[in-house]
Amino acid sequence: MTASAVPITSASVQDFYRELKNISSWWQQHAVDKQYGGFVGEIDHLAKVVANADKGIILNTRLLWFFSEAALFFRDELKDDVQQDRCAALAGRAFYYLLECFDDPQHGGVFWALDYKGHLLDGKKQTYALAFAIYGLCAYYKLTRESQALAKAMGYFQLLESRALDTVNGGYCEAFAADWSPLQDMRLSNKDDNLPKTMNTHLHVLEAYTALYSANPTPATREALARNIRYFSEHIINPDNGHLRLFMEMDWQDKSRHYSFGHDIEGSWLLYEALLVLAEPELLAGLTPLVIKLAHSCLSQGLSGNGRVLEAYDFIEKEIDPCSDWWVQAEAMVGFLNAYQLTQDTEYIKAFEGIWHFTRQQHLDRENGEWHWLALEDQASKPARYKAGFWKAPYHNGRAMMEICRLLAAMPAKEQAAGREQLAGASI
Repeated sequence: MTASAVPITSASVQDFYRELKNISSWWQQHAVDKQYGGFVGEIDHLAKVVANADKGIILNTRLLWFFSEAALFFRDELKDDVQQDRCAALAGRAFYYLLECFDDPQHGGVFWALDYKGHLLDGKKQTYALAFAIYGLCAYYKLTRESQALAKAMGYFQLLESRALDTVNGGYCEAFAADWSPLQDMRLSNKDDNLPKTMNTHLHVLEAYTALYSANPTPATREALARNIRYFSEHIINPDNGHLRLFMEMDWQDKSRHYSFGHDIEGSWLLYEALLVLAEPELLAGLTPLVIKLAHSCLSQGLSGNGRVLEAYDFIEKEIDPCSDWWVQAEAMVGFLNAYQLTQDTEYIKAFEGIWHFTRQQHLDRENGEWHWLALEDQASKPARYKAGFWKAPYHNGRAMMEICRLLAAMPAKEQAAGREQLAGASI
């Protein structure tokens, strides 16, 4: 393979740096709630704050994660003191708002939703939410070495292990009432099936435990991370077709009716990251083929002709959801670059380039900033959705920009070690 076979230029790397700064600046400018504290609950597609919008735990914890990680990135990678200081300040704002308003002092864990003034609306305990709280707290601890952040993350970890872990079948139950009693409706959102175990929750527990073990490598956090990796290899990944099983009974019986291409590719690189952090060579070697299989299923079945990764495939009705969600494109770029590093298959690079071209044309909002939830061409048949809100934060696209820069920076050394020519223009 020659260097020119890989269409990555130094200019494109600078595009990712620049877009990270654009994302960070937009959230700094628009998201702060100066009247009631924390961050506003929703910002519409025209970048206007939605008055009196409720505040959700997912947005707050993802902001905690993003601003913590972005502050580190601007400090260590870009040497941008202004952005570093601004991000660090907003990470602190998210941290203290989490402790003051979302943390449940009576039953433990985090509340699901508050009103715009920060008063409790919904105290249910969603395992997914606790995972994101751990993830954000670990990032803040990495940035600040604030002992309270790690202590709180460990407290949430112990709650999940004592309250949510299924000690009979393994895995984590989806949700509980505010006092941790059983909950009839366990769904994470209205579009989900009401089943006790889901891939999505387990994926973000895996993500959180990867961060927690990195921050605090104890026997307990190591065992929990290894156990969560096994859940994926033994129950969640379907080795026959390379897709993730989405909804399951307590005994892991699969009740899914569709594939999620975005989760397949996101799961691919997050699982590989977990394996690297756990650092068990035999396990890494044994499960890397599954990592690649997840990426290949998305590459071979999830790409459309115009570069986008499709939303999902309903294998019962034999129908494809062709819409392009912003988060799917962000995760696919990271996942395909990761798969390229593992396989040297340039089809992954071509897919990465196609997605980035599509994303710049269809998702980046040049007028009002941030990324459109849906591609512009999808908005002809569906209404534009909010720029910031319960389910949209700078977690997917902001993280993608940082991960892409790191992956591109690592490529030349990896190519050289393998006896190949360095990739043209990839060194940053």
